[in-house]
Amino acid sequence: MILYYQTHSPFARKTLVFAHEAGIAERLEVIHQETSPTLRNARVFAENPLGKVPVLLRDAGEPIFDSDVICAYLDTLHDGVKMIPGEGEARWRALRLQAVAQGLAQAGIGLRWERERRPEQLRYPALAEGYNDKIEATYDWLEGAIAEAPLNVGHIAVATALSWMAFRELPSFRGRARLTAWFDAFEQRPSMLATPLSGETHDR
Repeated sequence: MILYYQTHSPFARKTLVFAHEAGIAERLEVIHQETSPTLRNARVFAENPLGKVPVLLRDAGEPIFDSDVICAYLDTLHDGVKMIPGEGEARWRALRLQAVAQGLAQAGIGLRWERERRPEQLRYPALAEGYNDKIEATYDWLEGAIAEAPLNVGHIAVATALSWMAFRELPSFRGRARLTAWFDAFEQRPSMLATPLSGETHDR
């Protein structure tokens, strides 16, 4: 299988960390593809009409995107404990945690546009403040909601989102002691150490 990836995407990294945790990373050929809303990548658009990574190209079958769907597919390819629980409250907790992490990363992306990526004369301070409020509220929620084990897709999504927030020097979560301790421990997992963030976004 081929994974269209981006070394500075929290969503792409989530899928690769998931693959490492599932013990199937060696089955993926990882190919970096640079994309942004203003930089059209024809190879990615050929597989995903949204022009975004990650995209999983399978040996047989149609391409799969986005990161939530790719992780769900990868969870069917290993014989270990499933990281997306199949039923009960454990399933909804894992999926809720994943959804919060995805929203956190999206708010961070929006804040970056309003702070540095959009031309200064087009920036909207009220929108930046709104994104910032969502980020701080999410950190507060995670401080009370994050739990150690068992490992699930939500933990991976939160860890990769928080790591990306720090990588992009966005508002810090480190005033929350419980969340910070959890993240610092998670970041030492081999799956995280094997998938460091790097590079800059190219918008043209």
